[in-house]
Amino acid sequence: MTSSRDDDALGWAGDDDPTLVSGGAAAVERTPAPTADTTAVDAPADRDSATPDTATPDTATPDTDLPDGWAVTGSPGGYVDAPEEPATLSSPALIGLGILAGVYLLYTIGWFIGVGRLTSGLTDPLGQFMFSLGTWLAIAAPAVWFASSYWLTRGKPRLRWTWLILGAVLLAPLPFIAGTGGL
Repeated sequence: MTSSRDDDALGWAGDDDPTLVSGGAAAVERTPAPTADTTAVDAPADRDSATPDTATPDTATPDTDLPDGWAVTGSPGGYVDAPEEPATLSSPALIGLGILAGVYLLYTIGWFIGVGRLTSGLTDPLGQFMFSLGTWLAIAAPAVWFASSYWLTRGKPRLRWTWLILGAVLLAPLPFIAGTGGL
């Protein structure tokens, strides 16, 4: 015993609207851009061609108010191309990236704790300043390495993984691991 009320719970109002496109910007079909060779044949026959609100082929201009990333190509139809969508990460790649991000976060915490254990035997102000600057840069290094590796290697997954794994090896918090310092 099924009723239409049960089927109503599985859909939204307007699901059958033909103007809706599913799939985001990747599913948008190519549509012809306005061209200068449009003739008055396309206009309704009952309109007066002498009215000022209609454009003639000589005065028609292509649409220049396109969104950023959209361009009119030199293709024969004058089609408007949608902007390229960045490639999405697969589930294993996303999990691996999350694990590496966690490792870099732990490295930042490890550097913070490890550097906090170090003492400076320097007495001059310049030496103390340089030691303090070096410790703060060491703390920030894992986060900066992860962010710059991720941002600078867009579209190059092998290079991204290479740099992220190299950073995980090079940026290990040695003062924390070795236990150097006053505690």
